[in-house]
Amino acid sequence: MKTALLFLSLGSIALQSQAMILTSKDIQEGSRMTNNFEFNGFGCNGKNLSPALAWSKAPKGTKSFAITAFDPDAPTNSGFWHWVAIDIPASVTQIPRGGSKKLTFGKEMKNDYGSIGYGGACPPKGKGMHRYQFTLWALPVEKLAIQKDTSNAVIGFILNSSALDKKTLTSTYVID
Repeated sequence: MKTALLFLSLGSIALQSQAMILTSKDIQEGSRMTNNFEFNGFGCNGKNLSPALAWSKAPKGTKSFAITAFDPDAPTNSGFWHWVAIDIPASVTQIPRGGSKKLTFGKEMKNDYGSIGYGGACPPKGKGMHRYQFTLWALPVEKLAIQKDTSNAVIGFILNSSALDKKTLTSTYVID
């Protein structure tokens, strides 16, 4: 019995040590973003830059990545998609600050503001803190079978059902 428990514990440690890593020099887990990453429009006046993201330790079989930025606290009853980028080649391991809308690889989809690429944080004034979940998805295919008019909810469903692994970095923002 002790041997089985030791084996399970070691197996768990091995799986954890191989987990994908997502980092950013611009945003940190649980910390407030600066207005560099706030939307410019819709009542907000930030710089609308996408944060720098870097990753490593993708699982074996990864053929592409996707990145999403989602606000589950938006007053819509369905959240708010700020960024959806798909078909990022497996050889890519980072996107620089402001890299959205300048990508020479992959494909950026329409955000919930109605434009292509990253649309920064813009929570309603005086309505409290919002979480912004930046998620990296490791995928087993080079290209997702997604049309340009596919909704972000459907893309989210496809990513959740097919990802080999995912890693999320959650930052916050509030406008008082």
